[in-house]
Amino acid sequence: QVQLVESGGGLVQVGGSLRLSCAASGRTFSSRTMGWFRQSPGKEREFVAGIRWIHGKTSYVKSVKDRFTVSGDIAKNTLYLQMNSLKFEDTAVYYCATSADYSLGIPSSPSWYNHWGQGTQVTVSS
Repeated sequence: QVQLVESGGGLVQVGGSLRLSCAASGRTFSSRTMGWFRQSPGKEREFVAGIRWIHGKTSYVKSVKDRFTVSGDIAKNTLYLQMNSLKFEDTAVYYCATSADYSLGIPSSPSWYNHWGQGTQVTVSS
């Protein structure tokens, strides 16, 4: 069993930065794929970024590429999402997720992930 706890959300102005953290406990996640998702009211949960530890490969949704960076510290069992140049449309609850299943790539569908954190709110204002 894996437990995921996100932190680092908050209120930030347009153009500002935040770094989200996701602390993992339980079974090791060093060989896992992990992802960041977000969901705003009335919208479906959206893939934001993901990382596959074994290869260090990353993937991003087009709208955040060149603004967000996903990384992690295996020794600390912690996943990060550095968010720069934040926009109004980045406002959402952000979730980290992982799966016990094997994947060749970094799945963007929420249905592939079976361990989720509780989420952390990010609000971008003027």
